[in-house]
Amino acid sequence: MSNMKQTPLFALHQQLGGKMVPFAGYSMPVQYPLGVKKEHEHTRRACGLFDVSHMGQVKVTGPSPAAAMETLVTADVVGLVEGGQRYALFTNSEGGVLDDLMIVNHGESLYVVVNAACKDQDIALMRTGLGTGHDVEVLDRGLLALQGPQARDVMQRLCPAACELVFMQHARFDVMGHEIWVSRSGYTGEDGFEISTPSEATEALARWFLEQPEVEPIGLGARDSLRLEAGLCLYGHDIDTTTTPVEASLSWAVGKSRRVGGEREAGFPGADMVLHQLQAKDHRRRRVGLIGEGRAPVREGTKLFDADDHEVGHVTSGSFGPSVGAPVAMAYVVIESAEKGATLYADVRGKRLPMTISPMPFVTANYYRG
Repeated sequence: MSNMKQTPLFALHQQLGGKMVPFAGYSMPVQYPLGVKKEHEHTRRACGLFDVSHMGQVKVTGPSPAAAMETLVTADVVGLVEGGQRYALFTNSEGGVLDDLMIVNHGESLYVVVNAACKDQDIALMRTGLGTGHDVEVLDRGLLALQGPQARDVMQRLCPAACELVFMQHARFDVMGHEIWVSRSGYTGEDGFEISTPSEATEALARWFLEQPEVEPIGLGARDSLRLEAGLCLYGHDIDTTTTPVEASLSWAVGKSRRVGGEREAGFPGADMVLHQLQAKDHRRRRVGLIGEGRAPVREGTKLFDADDHEVGHVTSGSFGPSVGAPVAMAYVVIESAEKGATLYADVRGKRLPMTISPMPFVTANYYRG
């Protein structure tokens, strides 16, 4: 992995016994000695620390960064209050999803976080698409995620003011002689914080968190099973350029102001297709959740069949859900077979395993809303 990029915590991961694997061009820990299952369970029970410094962090400035960003994404960015954070989707001219991202209103600028595997293309898209006078600055910052029911207790010792934030709020604080940017958010379904730090301060802050009795380091393996139980998409698996926001059950990421009759109707790539699907409801497939029986996980790519042996879809993410106590999966299924409570059959090495279409998230979301 000598050609892999490294986050500011690479040496710390090695010191902690992290098993390093290639991920999105970076050398990242897939697990630590605790093991994936116990890391997952610890995050649900107490608090886990994730290194997400491989994500792309960008500052967008210019005469009207919010209005400019709305030409590229489905979200209501103009209506985002200062200190607010919003989930958004980059779309292409056919309405397919190019990436999902987070946008924060920093007042004088936008702070944007994009996926690691897509960040080069996303940065290029913003630089060419935002228009004259807008600057896209790639930030040299680390990014940590502190997640779990005891995350607030830990943050209270470091930065009490950050605990006043509610879900999807963001603020900047001075901690350990550095300015940190804190969002009350995360990708596990638990309460928690995402903390952007100057690169040179990332390791010291991570070590402080890991000294707290509630906190364990968590790798990519548990991060994936946690986000799956939370019903959250992984780009390149559950959403991609072949899926629209409506097909992906992400219609809520299309702001009301961007819909038919809204103040700033359409205006993003592929709006004709996306708004048509929202209005006509004539899309042919939908992302659904599935819960299986027994303990055998149903993996990505597994074909799904109905009771009459017709192929009706395929799994895009699948694992055993430690907190659910059963196999869980997300899949794209033809509309006629996508009703909640319906039973489909996963073809696993020639055996047809029954799975029930179930609401997502598979575990109760514990976001702090005040």
